[in-house]
This record gives sequence, C-alpha cells and structure tokens, in this order.
Amino acid sequence: MKSALITAGASGIGAAMAGAFAAAGYRVWVTDVDKGALAASPHRASPHRASLADVRDEGQMQTLTAQIAAEWGSLDVVCANAGIKGPTASIADMPLDGWRDCLAVNLDGAFLTAKHCIPLLRRGSVVLFTSSTAGIYGFPYRSPYAAAKWGVIGLMKTLAMELGPQGIRANAILPGSVNGPRIDRVFADEAAAKGMTPQAIRAGYEAGTALRALADAEDVANMAVFLASSGARMVSGQTITIDGFTINPDPQV
Repeated sequence: MKSALITAGASGIGAAMAGAFAAAGYRVWVTDVDKGALAASPHRASPHRASLADVRDEGQMQTLTAQIAAEWGSLDVVCANAGIKGPTASIADMPLDGWRDCLAVNLDGAFLTAKHCIPLLRRGSVVLFTSSTAGIYGFPYRSPYAAAKWGVIGLMKTLAMELGPQGIRANAILPGSVNGPRIDRVFADEAAAKGMTPQAIRAGYEAGTALRALADAEDVANMAVFLASSGARMVSGQTITIDGFTINPDPQV
C-alpha cells in the first residue's frame, strides 16, 4: 500500500487531501497542531495514522519522520501543506513578529518537512507543496503570506532539481481563494482593513476569476492525487494553479 504524509491534514485543504488519497488507496499519516481536529479526523485509525506536529519545530519534525520510518519505512507522497494566513495590514503597519510567525509556518515549515522527509523518499516518490496564487501575483495587505508563498515556489523548484536524478518529483499547487472558514476569516480581515463588507470582498474575488467562482478544497485535493499519479510522471518543478483562472489578482469592488 502506498503511503502519504499530509501536514495540517486535520482540516481544510489538508483534510480534503487526506480524504482524496485515502479514497485512492493510500494509507495517510495526518499531522496537525490542532488536537481537537486531529481527534475528529477519520484518518486516525489503522491503516492510517494521526499525530501532533508543529512544522516550525525541527525537533518535532525529526521525531515525526523517525516514527514514520519505524512504522512505514518510506513515503510515496509528501504534502507540505501547513500554513497560516498571517496578519492583515499594509507593509508600513506590518508587525515584525506577525511577519516572522507567518514565514515560520508557511516557509520554514515547508523546508523542514521536505528536509526531514527526504530520507524516506524513493524513486517515484513525489513532494507536493501548497503555495498560493499569492506566490505569483503578490497580495496587498498580506505581504508576509505572499513572500512566504513565493519562497515556497523557489524551494520546490530547487528540490525538484536536487532530487530529479533520483527519480523523485516535486511540484507546487497554487490555490486561489478556497471556500471554507479560513477564507471567511480572510475576507473579514480584509473588509475591516478596506472599510468594506465581507460580502463585498467575496463578490470582488469571485468577479476576479474567469469562472466567477471560488474553488473548493476538494478541487485542490483532486489535483494533488493526480500529480502523485503515474499520469503525471513527467510533471516536476511546476506550479499548478487551482483558481478558476485569476484575471484580476487585486479585485476592487
């Protein structure tokens, strides 16, 4: 049975990824910092595993990968998915501690996940990073998030170069706005910063896509399963957007 690790896999996009890989016949190892979400995860029982892990903490990532090595021996898929939205403020008003915390989770976490999972990879394995369309366009009032997600793409491309000779692929999935509680919080914060309503912010984001709609977490998860499949065997070092095609990255309503 193939094996997949999903960081921040107990809710949101990560939970959708875990469900999609399980449905595709994988055993999934879900990590998260949210004890309650982990306890409610359907992937905490055999053949799956669920455990607490903070991707910012190198010691915890070393412990996690040692556990995976002892129990499973190797990984076929690593989904470096953990991330936070970070503060909402102009660059002039951005607090340094908020900047650093956002980069620690989104970029340091992706690095530490990749670093400590490399010994578990084998020919045919795939590392998938969750970046964002903010990583190709920028994101007003969300500078640390955009900077981290740009960094994730550079990390992915470098990893694809380093591991390619070993037959290991790496790609980045770039969701746009994805329906769910997290994007609702983003819209609320942006509305407060711009003096608008959350409904108006949502309408602007929808209007900024060619399909006039936001993605669902399952759309992102389905792409992850495809990128891990033999159908994508020659796809590496790529950024794949799941956004309904962004035609205006900074919609103004």
